[in-house]
Amino acid sequence: MTTAAEKAAVLIAALPYLQRFRGKTFLIKMGGSAMDDPQLVREVMRDIVFLEVAGIKPVIVHGGGKAISAAMNEAGLEAKFIGGLRVTTAEAIEIVDRTLHGEINQGLVETINDFGGKATSLHGSSVFSATQLLGKNDQGDMVDIGRVGQVASCRIEDVQSALSAGLVPVISPLGSHQDTREIHNINADLAAAALACALKPAKLVYLSDVPGLLRDPSDQSTLIESVTADEAEALIDDGTISGGMIPKITSALEALESGVEKVHFIDGRTPHTLLLEIFTRSGIGTEIR
Repeated sequence: MTTAAEKAAVLIAALPYLQRFRGKTFLIKMGGSAMDDPQLVREVMRDIVFLEVAGIKPVIVHGGGKAISAAMNEAGLEAKFIGGLRVTTAEAIEIVDRTLHGEINQGLVETINDFGGKATSLHGSSVFSATQLLGKNDQGDMVDIGRVGQVASCRIEDVQSALSAGLVPVISPLGSHQDTREIHNINADLAAAALACALKPAKLVYLSDVPGLLRDPSDQSTLIESVTADEAEALIDDGTISGGMIPKITSALEALESGVEKVHFIDGRTPHTLLLEIFTRSGIGTEIR
């Protein structure tokens, strides 16, 4: 059993980090398997309440791809992807909106509040101004995939107002088309990175179902704990970083260039992964600095 003295030692060990980060903004992108397990979601939200109580200002951007696919299946709509992007028809965007904002977003807010935190829901369309994103088919041709957007700009007034009021903003990855004002579905990783470029938090944290950057994707012992931006670009060039990780890393590098101090990639399936990465010397995932 942990003694009272051992508990006190843990708190004292965290003191330098609490002093360093008090009053700082952390932008946390939640996705992957961590979004599929209700117990994991509760644990992460409780840790976010800890950050809030410790004087840190968390901002959450969340995903929800599997939940969207399940909701579309229930509605009798087939989930189609082109070049890794979900084809989002006018009918499908209603399901995407309802699932991402009406269900997942509201659930995260309620969970934070249940733990004694103070969270508020922000529809992504109030934050992200979007343009339409085209997909690329197997032949390399650009094709229309419907209401899928890329961030053109961010309106951060509502986010800043929430933070000033002591609230945790929870933001759905949806955008308002800058011309038509129609709702568009946006990749949550890229939405979080775009918001980080505008908000300039101390940390941008990608919480997903991978432990971080691996030199060998099949061997978790090859975790890369810390790299510079230049080293990360070299890992892309030599093929160590490949596939779906490339846009994540590229957007993370853009966030660093815009003024974000550090970017972290951590595994949301590990208990207290957020606290371990932030409040310990070695961390638990990969940091890009």
